[in-house]
Amino acid sequence: MKLGAYTACLHDKPLHEALAVLRDLGLDSAEVNSGGFLPAPHLPVEQLRTSAAARDDYLGQFADAGITLTALNCNGNPLHPDEQVRDKHGQDVLDAIELGALLGVRRVVTMSGLPAAEAAGTLPAWSVLPWDSAYLDARDYQWDEVALPYWRDVQAHAADADVKVCIEMHPHNVVYNPATMLRLATEIGATHVGAEMDPSHLMWQQIDPVAAVEHLGELVYNAAAKDIRMNDAARINGVLDDRFGRVDQDDPGAVSLGGRYTLSRWPTQSSWDFVAVGRGHDTAWWGRFLAALEAVDPEMAVNIEHEDQELDQLEGLRSAAETLLAAAGR
Repeated sequence: MKLGAYTACLHDKPLHEALAVLRDLGLDSAEVNSGGFLPAPHLPVEQLRTSAAARDDYLGQFADAGITLTALNCNGNPLHPDEQVRDKHGQDVLDAIELGALLGVRRVVTMSGLPAAEAAGTLPAWSVLPWDSAYLDARDYQWDEVALPYWRDVQAHAADADVKVCIEMHPHNVVYNPATMLRLATEIGATHVGAEMDPSHLMWQQIDPVAAVEHLGELVYNAAAKDIRMNDAARINGVLDDRFGRVDQDDPGAVSLGGRYTLSRWPTQSSWDFVAVGRGHDTAWWGRFLAALEAVDPEMAVNIEHEDQELDQLEGLRSAAETLLAAAGR
């Protein structure tokens, strides 16, 4: 099993410095961003697409650090009703498949995406609890008219390239839990589209990630190491806490998500928070999670995704790496 990190939290450093950080933490895997929501400072996409020598030099940096490049990440919304976002994010997935094949990287991580509730809609709409048949109508449109045609095309590209596309089951997407992951895989006849097992987004939905791994089995292609902490506010507001705030594009620190959209401000006194691996679930829990993944694929890559706002990038990575390595018995 490969244990590493997604290098987005180290985008302020050049690639060789980011890889040195991972090496010094005892990690041996890296996942780098190739598009979608975030830029790709650790991946010179155009050079790599056009030059075999550039690809050799690029992969040589990983070899010199003792790190394996295990995945490209292009999390975004390839089904967005705003074509400025949809066209870029949708193409980024296809481009990542092509580039992954050229680099010999057989995993591309992304999200399933979320359309509007109807063809005339201009904003994404999540039909998560369709107790009213109007929401069933919206869900049918989203799946039948938008999601399935796109993902059948992705499946075809991925199969031709022999690259596995790994979907992060993330709320505010059509695929956000094991049932929706299985639905997509069944509907498109998936051989090269499966799950990226990020436990954090399952945890706050009150899903047991270990049971989810066992349920999905060989449909799990890749994994993230990311933890959450449930807070007292969940007793009052539950896990569907919508008290997020607006961040304008010209605000200092605004994070663009494509087009005119930005990452929202996290609630104060939130129901739950992302924390470094080990700060929400102990080493024993992570040991069970890794064992479940290893039972599916002994060569599985598990990459830390650091989003703990209470720890800086290096402190958070170090804390997560120590827990993950201990959980693996290393």
